Amino acid sequence: MLTHATILFFTNSFAIFVIDFLLGYVEMIITGFIVTDKCTYFKKLTISLELDFITQNAIIYVLIAWVIIFVTAKGLKLQKYGVEIKAYSLVYKNKQVNSVLIRVLSRTRRGIRVFADVSVIAGFLMMGYAFYFLLNNISNYFVAQDEFAELTVLIPGVTLTSAPAIAFFLLSIPIVLVMHEGAHGIVAALEKIKIKTGGFAIFIALFAGFVEPDEEEFDKAKKISKLRVIGAGATSNVMFAIVLGAIMLTNPLFGMVLDSLPIFGEVILNTFYELSQGVLILSIIPNSGAEQAGLFANDVITSINDIPIHGPADFPILNPGETASVSVLRDSQTLEFGVEIMPAPDDPERGLIGIMRDNSIPYKPVMDFIDWTNVDFNVSMFLLWLWMISFFIGIINMLPLPILDGGKFIHTIIDKRISDNAVNQVMLGIYAFTFVVFGLNIALSYMKSGWFTI
Repeated sequence: MLTHATILFFTNSFAIFVIDFLLGYVEMIITGFIVTDKCTYFKKLTISLELDFITQNAIIYVLIAWVIIFVTAKGLKLQKYGVEIKAYSLVYKNKQVNSVLIRVLSRTRRGIRVFADVSVIAGFLMMGYAFYFLLNNISNYFVAQDEFAELTVLIPGVTLTSAPAIAFFLLSIPIVLVMHEGAHGIVAALEKIKIKTGGFAIFIALFAGFVEPDEEEFDKAKKISKLRVIGAGATSNVMFAIVLGAIMLTNPLFGMVLDSLPIFGEVILNTFYELSQGVLILSIIPNSGAEQAGLFANDVITSINDIPIHGPADFPILNPGETASVSVLRDSQTLEFGVEIMPAPDDPERGLIGIMRDNSIPYKPVMDFIDWTNVDFNVSMFLLWLWMISFFIGIINMLPLPILDGGKFIHTIIDKRISDNAVNQVMLGIYAFTFVVFGLNIALSYMKSGWFTI
């Protein structure tokens, strides 16, 4: 059975940064500065945060929601419609999926054939990219910790605790799962492998989709046919993310996401975005280190302690009592000041320079075929969530782990080339290596930042 649980989708630093910044968890990124709400995005989000009463008790609300869903399913007797109802899960299976897939295939066979062939190549590329990302991330923890990307598992009520995050996640998951499982199914139909059932499952706060091919037909299929079917799901997610990314290219929020994507993120940023020169000072706090040092309103901060500053996320952690080297741009001249760091009024251990700053997003798109200033902010956030979930479910699903596409992909390649016992031993070794790499990323994330939620 090709089954995919969203519990295995990870977020990284760009997601944490984007979501924390945009949902108002500014403590994580504005250390050393006092935040103003003059940024348009920030104003909108400050209002939305009034609804975040759910944050502190998210798991309780998720469990209450599950009880309501369970009772409603029982009351409506959904068992009659193919829904298997248990205290901890709802599983829906549809036996008519195969006939629907055959009808769709009859109209799109040529395109699906090209897509199926591409899926095999894409499978190798996505697996390689996933390993590169995880291994490079481990390296960054030890040699360039500022570039280390925190990873976590997205579980509503546990790691997803804010109302907007849970809402965007729940809206995105059905779209991503339908595309993923639909791609598996349509390519299976192309390869004349019958799909017995297809459906979805909810395990309280976890979500999964599946298509169940006829095992005998799948086992008898050619190796290349199996690889096409297995690689199709992840490929469809990444291709959808590419299309969605093209639409989002003129959205400054998408620029923040691209900043932390290895290999191609920087290339896209340099091609389609202009990076701000620094962060604008809106006003100076009286009697602060900034005032005593000679900083003025309308100065643009370009570096702090030799760390380049382009946006709010670039600001380093500062300790009260230390003197920070702050470079600013004033009337086209670069000036440098030694600023004594003051303690924050609400947290004496947190250092402040003593300014009110502009928190505008530092990325300005060079094209304007879509004017996002006239689009509701929640639409932008939903599309950003949809992009992240689709892209990373695709990439992570190609990791060679037992319940993921990548595990089946590698198993299919080496199967029958060596003895069954040797296949099992090789797969166990690959699984163990992948699990250690993945587990180390999670462990290092919590060692760096402690327990964090979105």
